Amino acid sequence: MYIHNEDTICAPATVPGTGAVSVIRVSGSDALTIVDKVVTCRRGNIADADGYTIKFGTVHTSSGEILDEVLVSVFRAPHSYTGENSAEISCHASSYIASTLMDLLYEAGARAAEPGEFTQRAFLNGKMDLAQAEAVADVISSQNVTAHRIAFKQMKGGFSSELRSMRSELLELVSLMELELDFSEEEVEFADRARLDSLLAEIISHVSRLIDSFRLGNAIKNGVPVAIAGATNTGKSTLLNALLGEDRAIVSDIHGTTRDTIEETLNIDGILFRFIDTAGLRETTETVEKIGIERTFKKISEASIVLGMVDLTRDFESTCETVREIIGKVDFSIQNLVILLNKTDISEVNNNVTTSNFIVSELENKGVAGKIPIIPISARTGAGISELRAHLASTQRNLLGDSDTTLVTNQRHVQALNDARTSLLRVREGLAAGLPTDLAAQDIREAIYHIGSIVGEISTDEVLGNIFANFCIGK
Repeated sequence: MYIHNEDTICAPATVPGTGAVSVIRVSGSDALTIVDKVVTCRRGNIADADGYTIKFGTVHTSSGEILDEVLVSVFRAPHSYTGENSAEISCHASSYIASTLMDLLYEAGARAAEPGEFTQRAFLNGKMDLAQAEAVADVISSQNVTAHRIAFKQMKGGFSSELRSMRSELLELVSLMELELDFSEEEVEFADRARLDSLLAEIISHVSRLIDSFRLGNAIKNGVPVAIAGATNTGKSTLLNALLGEDRAIVSDIHGTTRDTIEETLNIDGILFRFIDTAGLRETTETVEKIGIERTFKKISEASIVLGMVDLTRDFESTCETVREIIGKVDFSIQNLVILLNKTDISEVNNNVTTSNFIVSELENKGVAGKIPIIPISARTGAGISELRAHLASTQRNLLGDSDTTLVTNQRHVQALNDARTSLLRVREGLAAGLPTDLAAQDIREAIYHIGSIVGEISTDEVLGNIFANFCIGK
């Protein structure tokens, strides 16, 4: 992205034609003067108006015809979103009006803003750090209350505050260690090694917690991945349709109907879930179906929650085989499993009890008996679906815990944290092995660099371009 802060930029902040009002943003040193050339106010000029005021005016086309009557919100530097003189023109939400108004602003000296350029300027002018700027995009794209809460906290600087605290402590220590080098002949020790080791352990633990939070944070941001797994014709597609309340997946008595994964999102009690209907598990020689089953195993490994479907009308031997296969694919240290006993409306009671006892036995072998819910349902009639929904929502609320807990949701951030942890682990190992102070200090410097790169203490034009290019126009 070409960074040119001297320009005055403009862009629609809303989508024209979709509501009653459209808003066009203008920002830059000449923003108010340029808007004055386009909007004629009844009293005074916009360039002379106080900040945080709204002026009424009329816009005329190049031929002198009245285009619209507008309201102009005035913001003066540095008290604006971008830190520059800014104005927001509220006009009627006609595509014609908005596009003509943009053309008039171009003629008056403004240029079209690049994607994310308003937020980029806010970052460059010190109105927010890079992590906060990235959170702006997350707030805009948040699809549920939990994702919004996480993004809004980051936008207000909660995550940045934690990072700055860690970075500050490391800077103090590395400064003392480098001071020792100036007095190396006197063998003076300014950085207490016991304190250093304790601080390293504390910061490594903190960074590790943030890294581990990415799995949950990313799931909440993009939808908690829930894989529906089971043998063919156990009711997986029927369950997906029942959860969504629509016929999204094809339901058939023919085995192997679902050959690829089908994904749909659903908001349950403010949490976004991404349900994945997978190909049925069975032995097959059919090439396409085998590929589908391979994808099923992949989706199971990537899911946060696995819904293991069991058909209570099947013979006991095949049911046992399916249960063992599903349980064997779940990593209980990072994944949740829910066993669903389907077709309770047409199954025999004795078979239900026998199957349940077998499942409990298999879970005991894995050491997770009592922790894995077994929910009887009928995907066809909807019995048990409300209980399943409630369980899914409560599971994620329990994982989220305290709403003030910081969750990492950005891939760039988690990579930087991984790099910082690697450097800090190298410091601890090096000090234990008697590593010279100057080498240990260099590793700490690397950790400081990686942590600083998240909030933009260290950044490059390429990094900034990649980040802000993904923003929407007008933000």
